[in-house]
Amino acid sequence: MTKPSKTESAAENGRFAYNGLERVIHERARLSIMTSLVAHPHGLLFSDLKDFCALTDGNLSRHIDVLKEAGLIEVWKGLKNNRPQTLCRLSDVGRQRFTEYINVLENVVSDAVNSEAAERAADKTITEGWSPV
Repeated sequence: MTKPSKTESAAENGRFAYNGLERVIHERARLSIMTSLVAHPHGLLFSDLKDFCALTDGNLSRHIDVLKEAGLIEVWKGLKNNRPQTLCRLSDVGRQRFTEYINVLENVVSDAVNSEAAERAADKTITEGWSPV
């Protein structure tokens, strides 16, 4: 096995860090909210969003606050048949950042699939000098 050159090592530093996986989006409930909203460009009512994401009122409300504070979604309040309603939709910045996030996720999946293929093709022997612990 040859040692990688300094240039190759520098190029590999942080190769699998996936810095584009934003913590504010990556949390499961917020990822569900963002995905629901990207699939509905005109937005979703709070009750529909709650059903799509299988969240409680309080949990959804808290995650909406986090996404709104991050500038990823817009929240609109209104009345229909004298009943208050809340509409949520992605902001332009939110749509852009979510697209960038998805691109990084695609890299994660691609790396994992390629790694699995390489593992199957690789010789399973360990190089000399190593022993199991």
